[in-house]
Amino acid sequence: MRILVTGGAGFIGSHVVDAFVAAGHEVHALDDLSHGRRENLNPSATLHVLDLRDPALADLLADHHFDVVSHHAAQIDVRRSVAEPFLDAEINVLGSIRLLDACAKSGVGKVIYASSGGAVYGEPRYLPADEAHPIEPVSPYGVSKYVVEEYLRQYGRAFGLSHTILRYPNVYGPRQDPLGEAGVVSIFASRMLAQEPVVIYGSGEHARDFLYVGECARANLLALSRGEGRAFNLGTGVGTSINTLFRVMAELSGYELEPRYEPARPGETMRMALDARLAGAELGWRCTTELEDGLRATLAAMRAG
Repeated sequence: MRILVTGGAGFIGSHVVDAFVAAGHEVHALDDLSHGRRENLNPSATLHVLDLRDPALADLLADHHFDVVSHHAAQIDVRRSVAEPFLDAEINVLGSIRLLDACAKSGVGKVIYASSGGAVYGEPRYLPADEAHPIEPVSPYGVSKYVVEEYLRQYGRAFGLSHTILRYPNVYGPRQDPLGEAGVVSIFASRMLAQEPVVIYGSGEHARDFLYVGECARANLLALSRGEGRAFNLGTGVGTSINTLFRVMAELSGYELEPRYEPARPGETMRMALDARLAGAELGWRCTTELEDGLRATLAAMRAG
């Protein structure tokens, strides 16, 4: 297949590119390099430096006749979405609509969309949250990710655009930038390896479902031919507190300092774990990477530079 991965030079997107390349597909990556890096991109992939909001996006899709688009490009910082909701909507909603419209008009066979199970459900009513859980996001970011899910369904009804939605939890692993909008694992790893102070926001008892990035890449491969018209949680089904994460990572890295606690930040849920049984039944996906193994691999990659 000829596949376009938006955000393909970014953290998760670059691993998805790697998986598609390894499976023998012709892979293109779209990235404006505001956060993505050229060095992340597989040398066998073709990079198109372009903003998701650029009108030239339509020409790119019309010229290349992609079979599949895996859509990962996004504004992903929850705190920034609270501070700048207009920007969040401009990139995540309007940029995605521009992409979907170009997909429909250029004959793209399928869109795989990276949504957020950690954000669309809000503060969960029960754990682990399955796909039937009410959609109650507590941040503009969560709203924007779900709105695009609805636009995908609309484009499916109106234009026959095929799609599969993957709702990611807190994803971690190699290539995650410890600066800016990075996840907690990358930030902790960077500071621990440098023997610098680690900050925990809130009590540290808030819990997240941490998933190794390679698991997301594998789910995208499976979604090429499965999961038509459905949304699927990816996750371990287990919430790990930030305090527990700190202790495990400190032991793995040899870090001996105590964390510093600061006030919690707005837009964050207290606890989350995702039930991924539907992905197991319909995609044939289940998590195969234990947290400690994934953390060990992440630390090793960061040590290696």
